[in-house]
Amino acid sequence: MGAMAPRTLLLLLAAALAPTQTQAGSHSMYYFQTLLTWPGLMEPQFVTVAFVDDVRFERFNSKAQPPRMEHCALWVDQQRPEYWDGRTQLTLEQSQMFRETLKEMLHVYQLSETGYHTIQNLYGCDLLSGSYSSHGQYKLSFNGHDYIILNEDLRTWTSVGKAAEMLRRKWEESDFAQVVKTYLQKECVKLLLTQLDYGRKILLRTDIPQVHVTRKIRVDGKITLRCLVLNFYPAEITLTWQRDGSNQTLDIELVETRPAGDGTFQKWAAVVVPSGEEQRYTCHVYHEGLPEPLTLRWGKDWE
Repeated sequence: MGAMAPRTLLLLLAAALAPTQTQAGSHSMYYFQTLLTWPGLMEPQFVTVAFVDDVRFERFNSKAQPPRMEHCALWVDQQRPEYWDGRTQLTLEQSQMFRETLKEMLHVYQLSETGYHTIQNLYGCDLLSGSYSSHGQYKLSFNGHDYIILNEDLRTWTSVGKAAEMLRRKWEESDFAQVVKTYLQKECVKLLLTQLDYGRKILLRTDIPQVHVTRKIRVDGKITLRCLVLNFYPAEITLTWQRDGSNQTLDIELVETRPAGDGTFQKWAAVVVPSGEEQRYTCHVYHEGLPEPLTLRWGKDWE
C-alpha cells in the first residue's frame, strides 16, 4: 500500500485480511479484497490477498507496475502462465465491479467520491475434515458498517444498511447468488485441492508446539504465571489454565494466535496467582501435533 494511505485505512485493511481459523484437520481457501479511496488519491486502490489455511499464496495490488496477480506462497509456483493471465484479468474485472458498486453506495448516502471509503469482500470455501464436503462464504461490507452476506442456503442474502439493501435487490434480480454458489461448491474446492497438492509439504505438515511456563513477581506481590507456546503448526490450538483441576476464568490474559514469521505460530496465556500457590496451577495445551494433551506446572517438566 502507498505511503499516502491513512493509518485508519491500514487498520481496516489489516482487520479484513486476518486469516480464517478452521477446525483441526480441515482446510480453507479465502480471498480478501479491499477497495480504498482517500483524499488526494487519483483513483481507488484495489488489493487482493488469498490464503490457503493460514498461508498467503496469491496477491494483487492495483498500484503495482504492472498490476498482476502474483504467486507468493512458500512453495514453488507450479501454475502455467495462462493461469496467471486469467487470474489477473478476473481480478481487474472484479476491481471495476467494485468501483461501480462504490459509486452506487456513495450515491445512496450522498457522499463525496474523494473521501475516506472502503469496500471489503471476503469469499471462499472450507473443506471439512475426512471428506470432500464443503461449505462456502461470501460477504461484502461498505465503510465498515453496511454489509451483505450470502446465507447458508447459498440462495438468499442478508443485508444491513440502505446501501447493502440496494445491492441485495440488485443481486437478487440478477441471480448473482447462483453464480457465487457454483463457484464456492466447484471451482473454489478444485483450486483448494490443487493448492493443497502443490504445498502439501508445508500445508499438511504438523509442527509440535514447544511450551514453557514463566514466573514473574508483580508490584502488588502476586505472581504472574505465563504459559508460552511456540513453533507450532497448524494454527489451531487450545490453551487453558486450571487451579486444582478446575478451569480458571478469573485473572486470565489470553492473546490471539499469532504468526511467528517463519511459517509457525505462537500463543500465550497468563494467570495471576497468590504468592506461594504456584503449584496449584497447571497449563493445559491441546494441539494435533501432540499425541495427548500437555499439562505443565511452574518449575516442573511435562506431566
